Amino acid sequence: MRILVLGGDGYLGWPTALHLSDCGHDVAVADNFARRAYDHEMGVRSLVPAEPLQVRVDAWQEVSGQDIKMYYGDLVDADFTVEMIRDFRPDTIVHFAEQRAAPYSMIDRKHAVYTQQNNVVGNLNVLFAIQEIDPEIHLVKLGTMGEYGTPNIDIEEGWLEVTHKGRTDRMLYPKKPGSFYHLSKVHDSHNIEFACRIWGLRATDLNQGVVYGQETPQTVRDPRLATRFDYDAIFGTVLNRFVIQAVLGHPLTVYGTGSQTRGVIDIRDTVECIRLAAESPADKGEFRVFNQMTESFSVEEIAKTVANNYDGSVEVEYLDNPRVEQDQHYYNVVHTGLVELGLDPHLLSNTLINSLFGVAEQFKDRVDLAAMRPTVEWRTASSPMR
Repeated sequence: MRILVLGGDGYLGWPTALHLSDCGHDVAVADNFARRAYDHEMGVRSLVPAEPLQVRVDAWQEVSGQDIKMYYGDLVDADFTVEMIRDFRPDTIVHFAEQRAAPYSMIDRKHAVYTQQNNVVGNLNVLFAIQEIDPEIHLVKLGTMGEYGTPNIDIEEGWLEVTHKGRTDRMLYPKKPGSFYHLSKVHDSHNIEFACRIWGLRATDLNQGVVYGQETPQTVRDPRLATRFDYDAIFGTVLNRFVIQAVLGHPLTVYGTGSQTRGVIDIRDTVECIRLAAESPADKGEFRVFNQMTESFSVEEIAKTVANNYDGSVEVEYLDNPRVEQDQHYYNVVHTGLVELGLDPHLLSNTLINSLFGVAEQFKDRVDLAAMRPTVEWRTASSPMR
């Protein structure tokens, strides 16, 4: 199968491309390297050094004998998007190529507008390109569990059957996103569903939980193949931050009471979910939704798990929550679709956490302590940064 990975230089896009290539697919990656530019803008960097994409591609060819084709360009450029898809003629497009940090989208008006324009317009250009070139192309789009928010009912996989005044219909699950970034993902989902319904496209929307981990069976084959490890308050994930704080002997910083619940997934399961979705495509005209997570924990539970598994004294510090979200809430997510396709989940375990401790220990000299403190306040609508 020919698979084009958009955002193939990123934290998840790169290991996904390697996993698909290792499974025998003909893979190409596309990127505009905006993610690397965000690091320069915010004055942060990945804990683990990430080689330039060309170096990574060359290294993969050396260790595997497999070629990965590269495209450089921006999905907001409709002409580039059409030309790239027409040139590669993929069977499946995996779409990671969006600004993916909620705090970044909440910095100020400029960053909110950029996030929505970049994400929504880029996704629309992909949809129009598929419709023009080959409507049989299967779009696998990375969404987020954050689209749903924290409703007081079970979270179904994308769709909900509703009975109102004696009549029943199936409709998209109501969304209550918590940031301008999450709102952009909701807009994407609605646009994709519309394209499937009107143009007969086929798409799988993967509403993904918080990803943890840094290594896959492919990335460990050569240091040049390593993917990112983000820990800062803008782009980092909470588990990564806790692991680094433990290794450095700093308190684990929990926002609010820590009762907020998150769906989580191992990076190895993320790349496998993409393979399963690609190899079992949605039907023509189908907008298929999977909740891509394997477990759920409160933030406090994650902190205590890290503390209990670290060989040393670890304290927990509770900070004022810079986000606007419920501390106490119901959270029960249906996530059976990918398991039915064959996913055998890795669960959060001592082994995984210990492996992350090793990564953090190896690169702890690269940690910027100030970068881990929250600086973006949801309640403040500020003017653009200067």
